[in-house]
Amino acid sequence: MTTPVTVAPARLAEFTVVDVRTPGEFAGGHVPGAYNIPLDRLDEAATALRAAAARGPLLIVCASGARSAQGCDRLRALGIEALSLDGGTGAWVTAGHPVERPAGARTPWPMDRQVRLTAGSLVVAGFAAGSAWPPAHWLSGLVGAGLVFSAVTNTCGMAMLLARLPHNRPGTDAVPFEETLLRLAG
Repeated sequence: MTTPVTVAPARLAEFTVVDVRTPGEFAGGHVPGAYNIPLDRLDEAATALRAAAARGPLLIVCASGARSAQGCDRLRALGIEALSLDGGTGAWVTAGHPVERPAGARTPWPMDRQVRLTAGSLVVAGFAAGSAWPPAHWLSGLVGAGLVFSAVTNTCGMAMLLARLPHNRPGTDAVPFEETLLRLAG
């Protein structure tokens, strides 16, 4: 299990900061100097992350700390030690610390909000459709079961699917993933 840490802005220079949110979320504002390696691409970045960890500690960041904890666990399984920022960028911003945003970057909703909208919409659709065709109520039940599974396992299949949508992908101004890996590897 990952132990979250709190890092003062003055200490950021001690860490290689890796943000595991989607490129769209990253563009909306990130910890200064962070590299964007989405959670679903950590395995691809293992060599670069191992090289970065050899130079100094890795600090993994997401919106709330849940995905960064998963990222730390995944990296630990690959033999790479990393720390998770307590409370993620949400806590970072709430504490009054600065974030970087590319000029003119589009900002999609945070992933947890996208999941709530999608899950809620599916539940309402299942309930409404069930009035005309009772088996449609199963949609609401399946979404509810998925949310329970998500909470118990601290994973979210719906977020993984939503992350693949065009509005969550890198904008034209984003640093290409391969270039990020080269920079990270040093």
